[in-house]
Amino acid sequence: MAEVDVVPTFGGDLKDAFKPVNAWVSNGIAWLDDIQQFYRERSVIEKDYSTKLSALAKKYYEKKARKSSSLSVGDNPHLTPGSLESASLTTWSTQLTTVESCAAEHDRFSTELTTRLADPLKNLAAKYEDIRKRHAEYAARLERDRDVSYAELKKVKSNYDNVCQDVESRRKKLESALDHGKQKAQNAYQQQVLDMHNVKVWKDPVSLYNRSADFYKNSYLIAINVTNALKEKYYHDYVPELLNNLQDLNETRTARLNSMWAYAAQLEKSTLAKCIESLVFLASKIPRNNPSLDSIMFIRHNAPPWHEPPDFGFEPSPVWHDDAHMVVDETAKVFLRNLMGKSKSQISELKREVDKKRREVDNLKTVRAGIREGKDKRDEGEVVSAMLSMQDELHRIDHKRLTAEVETSTIKSAVGDVTLGARNHNFKSQSFKIPMHCDLCGERIWGLSAKGFECIDCGYTCHSKCSMKVPATCPGEQSKEEKKKLKVERQEACRSATMTTTTSHLTSNGGGPLEGVAEVPALSRSNTMNSLSSGYATSAHRSVARSTLSSAPEEAHEETTSPAPQTPAATKASIINTRRNRVVAPPPDKYISELPAAEVLSNNSLSSISSNQQQMGRMIYAYGANEEGEISVDEGNDVVILEPDDGSGWMKVRAAGGAQDGLVPASYVELTSRRRPQTTTSTSTSTSQQQRPDSTYSNNSSTSASAAGSSTTTTTKKKGPAVAPKKGAKKLHYVEAMYDYEARSDAEWSMQEGDRFVLVATDAGDGWSDVEKGGVVKSVPANYIQDCHDN
Repeated sequence: MAEVDVVPTFGGDLKDAFKPVNAWVSNGIAWLDDIQQFYRERSVIEKDYSTKLSALAKKYYEKKARKSSSLSVGDNPHLTPGSLESASLTTWSTQLTTVESCAAEHDRFSTELTTRLADPLKNLAAKYEDIRKRHAEYAARLERDRDVSYAELKKVKSNYDNVCQDVESRRKKLESALDHGKQKAQNAYQQQVLDMHNVKVWKDPVSLYNRSADFYKNSYLIAINVTNALKEKYYHDYVPELLNNLQDLNETRTARLNSMWAYAAQLEKSTLAKCIESLVFLASKIPRNNPSLDSIMFIRHNAPPWHEPPDFGFEPSPVWHDDAHMVVDETAKVFLRNLMGKSKSQISELKREVDKKRREVDNLKTVRAGIREGKDKRDEGEVVSAMLSMQDELHRIDHKRLTAEVETSTIKSAVGDVTLGARNHNFKSQSFKIPMHCDLCGERIWGLSAKGFECIDCGYTCHSKCSMKVPATCPGEQSKEEKKKLKVERQEACRSATMTTTTSHLTSNGGGPLEGVAEVPALSRSNTMNSLSSGYATSAHRSVARSTLSSAPEEAHEETTSPAPQTPAATKASIINTRRNRVVAPPPDKYISELPAAEVLSNNSLSSISSNQQQMGRMIYAYGANEEGEISVDEGNDVVILEPDDGSGWMKVRAAGGAQDGLVPASYVELTSRRRPQTTTSTSTSTSQQQRPDSTYSNNSSTSASAAGSSTTTTTKKKGPAVAPKKGAKKLHYVEAMYDYEARSDAEWSMQEGDRFVLVATDAGDGWSDVEKGGVVKSVPANYIQDCHDN
């Protein structure tokens, strides 16, 4: 067997391989039971002499062959060993060969096999198995601590997401509140932000919402760096050290096994003179079984490609889009300064504790090495247990040190050393026995059991949650009277800030929006939510699509040919994506969207139009009334259109020469000239006549169908297309502007106070509503409009 020049280590060559290493070491320890059982059985067989001794050797050859792979390279090697065996198995094969040649019965040898080999091996296996189990328990603790750190990161991430969600919900609630409740919503919003984040009042609610999430964002970013550092420590320090300990245990077992074999060889040498040559050969082989050789073979066959898990990165909240940069405004610096000062003050002490614990662990390792060499008689199991406990404590302190260092370096890289020149308060935890108020937020510190902090120098008191947000402006040690004076000034400042905030929102601006609240926030697409979950992406796309389509209404009506009519229900899917603007004579104002001022006809002018100037039409299919409000009209009859299709797929008509009116499907009617034709047999329509615009629930045009129907002379009654189940004109919902607003993009309406619009789509949660004016659909802020009184 070759000599080992460089001793490899499991920790250096096998990454995150505790389970296979532990199984391999366990197999080796369990193998000790096989060996000691071998000596017990041989003790009996020696009395039956060589026949049974030969059978025994054969038996253990077979057992070795079955376990050769698992003992050499483990249960699931990355590379198969083929016919190769580990150094220990090779030595074991030599021993079995020697047994076959030494088949003489010897009572003394039989007795010594039991008392000097079998029993010690059993005790040794139990001791090593106990040590291995301690390593396994320690590995489980390390993995549990790692998972706890991952869970803590998820918890911080969840807190950050929840705060972002809460901030967004509050913003929506504030923006959607009506005038009479806006002040109350604003005050509740301001109070909650002060309670939760303890920051100064900002007149701009959007800025304050952003700052509310920033504190949690900083904690989240810091937690990411801490978790990454702990992860690196786990995979590069803790696990490799544990694997080296298992390697040391296995090599110790091999070394002790070598000593047992050497002793057995000496017994046989002294007892069986005839086998001395075989025993000498065996004895010469055993020392060459270097414990590291088995480890080398195991490493070579169990070293698959390994990639370190990637570092954690910043994940923005699904409802609050953000980047991975630290927030470094003045409000955030207060928190960062306090956190950095706290961490810097702990680093030196934690380093000293880490060094102390590391020296204690090294001392225990030295003791264990002495036990292996036989120089120390202490129990190795107790020493290993104490060493693992000490390492656990070392890791816990080192976690704190690493956390403090990462926090300090993270903050320093973002804003520099903000602790320079800071006058930090000397806070001490207190349980106040008298009513006490927080000098930062002004709220009471409730209950005798409530924990707060008090600066022992200047008397500054605050909640535990407020301690990290207190500016580092301690005036230093103060007398009792000075502390009382400072207390009064701080409480007065808190009350003044609250009163200033309240009065600033109670002042109205000439009957318009409230100053500070409904100087209505400057809304734009850039500072509102635009994620897919908000629904705004779809709304914005719809608004832009409508405004684009409405920019060329005349082009759509210049088409000379159109496909056959379809039912309104058949075109419903296409209406979702596009909408064709209606260009018709103005019907009653309750059933048509507003048109540009130049095109709007007053009710008086509408009533003055004579019947021969009304829009006329001809039935291209016969229709029979099915429900109340409908009218039956035969094919080819002329009708007077009283109310054109408003997008529902139906129109209100009156039979020519009759007094009855009712609803018929729009796709059943062909528009003709506004004057009643002189003859009813005309089947052609002038191309110069104005065509009715397409219904959004029917085909683009019914002209081609009409032409086809009129050109066919047959007595067979034609069957019209299926009609939409919805009938009747759709009453429109009007809204009016409460404030002036200037559009920021082509997808938005500019409006003046009092402007009227048709409401197309209400606020879907993104703060915007879609409205129609002059046949064009665009978006406006939802909290800038209200229902008209005549709806």
